[in-house]
Amino acid sequence: MADSKSEIRTVKIPAVLFCEPATASLTVASLTALDRLLVAVHRAGCAPIHVVCTGPLPDLNRAPALGIEFTTSPTPPTSDKPAFVAFANLLLTTKDVKRLVEQRGRLAMGGRNLPAGFVGKPCGRLEEDIAAAAPIAPEGIVALVTDEASARAATEALWASLTSSADGLVDRCFNRPVGRFLSKVLIRTPVTPNQISIFATLIGIASAVWFSLGTRTSALIGALLLQLSAIIDCVDGDVARVVFKESPLGKWLDLVGDQIVHVGVFVAIGIGLWRAGLDAPVLALAASAGAGVVISFAVVLRGLLNPQLQQNTALQRLIDATTNRDFSVLLLALALLDRLVWFLWLAAFGVHVFWMVALSLQLRRASAFP
Repeated sequence: MADSKSEIRTVKIPAVLFCEPATASLTVASLTALDRLLVAVHRAGCAPIHVVCTGPLPDLNRAPALGIEFTTSPTPPTSDKPAFVAFANLLLTTKDVKRLVEQRGRLAMGGRNLPAGFVGKPCGRLEEDIAAAAPIAPEGIVALVTDEASARAATEALWASLTSSADGLVDRCFNRPVGRFLSKVLIRTPVTPNQISIFATLIGIASAVWFSLGTRTSALIGALLLQLSAIIDCVDGDVARVVFKESPLGKWLDLVGDQIVHVGVFVAIGIGLWRAGLDAPVLALAASAGAGVVISFAVVLRGLLNPQLQQNTALQRLIDATTNRDFSVLLLALALLDRLVWFLWLAAFGVHVFWMVALSLQLRRASAFP
């Protein structure tokens, strides 16, 4: 049974969003600010949601697609119940909406009050409603979109905030920055994050095919394709988060796709080196590396499916450190040096060290909570 103290309870309260026609059409990463705020307050548990707008509403893409219901009128609703209120041109995260509601405060940053907060008894004028609330600094990205320049700045800040705990040095400095050019194009197309994940996996499989051919040139092409796969693997998550297209299926496509690529590449390197006539037990090493990936995935899966184990920060740090994509650069360097057998030796034993340490951390955690 999960620890009841760790459960997050969200108290549903109404949300009133004030939409100004002058700023309503401004967009942040292809979505209007109102569209983004509707998703944020909905995910924070606010309901019902009411939009106050004296003119036509701006384009809304994600909120209707996600089935988010709201009402609209030119004047604020009459109510004496507590509510969350905000200007619709405010970029705000779900986490900070929850904090403002739970702590009954108003948003403030750098000594400046921002138009969002909890109201005990609304009077219909946002600034007056939240004036008495305690100031609370945001933990996530916040931006007030008032013109094209501020919309561009908010867009860049939003992209910069998209990171993953599993990102290694190469991801942070190369894969994600390079992939972001593609991400910024794809958010304006019908291409889905799941399609991107599948494409990244297919490129990874193509990489394995080239590795298996057994020549120095084919190994170099395989290493370059694997690096491309790693870049595109950063794109699917960025696109999913920035336009609210996250899904459980997408998470599993990404996770399983990575394992398919890893097994394929490790085994293919062994086959390629065997074809090249290398005097080393390359097929046995490849089999060991491939089997180790499968066992490691089973151990990681055990942790993902057990909420109690997900609270093990040491285990999570180990998984993040050993499952990032940084090894693709090492593989590329060794392909250039024609020393792929070094990588195969490392993979053949390293994956087994990983799953044994990860499993021991899981068992230690489980023994602490009988």
